[in-house]
Amino acid sequence: MSQLDAFFTSEEVQPSRNKNSILRRVVGVVVVLLFVAFGFLVFRAVTADSGPTDYEGGGTGSVVVIVESGDSLTAIGQRLVDAGVVLTAGAFIEAAEMDERAARIGPGSYELREEMSGALALELMLDPASRANSRMVLPEGLRLDQTVDILTESSGLPRADFDQVLQAPQELGLPRWAEERPEGFMFPATYELTGAETAEGLLAALVNRFGVSSVNLDLETRADAAGRSPYDVLIVASLVEAEVAPEDFAKAAAVVYNRLERDMPLQFDSTVSYALGINELQLTAEQIETDSLYNTYANKGLPPTPINSPGDAAIEAALNPAKSEWLYFVAVGPNSTETKFAKTYERFLKLKQQFRDNLQQGS
Repeated sequence: MSQLDAFFTSEEVQPSRNKNSILRRVVGVVVVLLFVAFGFLVFRAVTADSGPTDYEGGGTGSVVVIVESGDSLTAIGQRLVDAGVVLTAGAFIEAAEMDERAARIGPGSYELREEMSGALALELMLDPASRANSRMVLPEGLRLDQTVDILTESSGLPRADFDQVLQAPQELGLPRWAEERPEGFMFPATYELTGAETAEGLLAALVNRFGVSSVNLDLETRADAAGRSPYDVLIVASLVEAEVAPEDFAKAAAVVYNRLERDMPLQFDSTVSYALGINELQLTAEQIETDSLYNTYANKGLPPTPINSPGDAAIEAALNPAKSEWLYFVAVGPNSTETKFAKTYERFLKLKQQFRDNLQQGS
């Protein structure tokens, strides 16, 4: 019988003559207890690892998960767990690490289902349909009020929030030369919404996107080299965006600059329509007499501000107009975008008559 066995017997044990024997017995008991505790922890760990870590199948119901800018796969996995989409973050992360497409997952709102497998949750997040409600598309040529309409509808934020920010736009990051005039700087593009936006944040994102294009096009340097201000270039870009189809942007820009050089009024219906808050490009005689600085029939030079937010193509045309002496252009087809250009007033009158004839014929 060992000393340890004797420690647990009920028989009387004679006092040891070795003063260290009691200490050795205590140490032995402690070691046994530590082994028992360690075995219990190992058992718990093994038991935990053997439990389910993933749901099976494609899930049920509907739940929206918001991925914010900068979220890692781990953060996304935890968001999915918190929303009840996947059972564990590991289930999603494991699927994502095996699929290089996972790098495409960006910020936005994702419509998913509850209790999905990690692999199927990833697949649904990669499906554009799951993000349909988180995309906001701003086409070229929108006026500021039209842009705010879309922002309001897409974000669900009150229009008053946007109006308040625009009344004091100092925090939007506008270029210094904008002089706090936001019209023209709400850049047309596709934006991903997360559902956590503010009015100021959204407007600032649009202005920031304008800044990206401004840098890419080298707007300020090229405008200066042409002897123009970047703001004037932006105004011209907004005019051609409103007046003609993209294939004619450079030609229309040439007309603008040629008329300005000859001190001729631009006589653009688009600027008067802007003043009236309408979208018509064929105005009545009464409308053309509108008293406004935007009336380019009554006033020479450019209008005070851009009349919309032009895209890259229009800005490029304003920086690099066609080389021609054109002074006039006419949309000759009432139901098409066909535009013809003229150098003389006589040719312009013939084109206008062609438009009238086509209008009567309905072509």
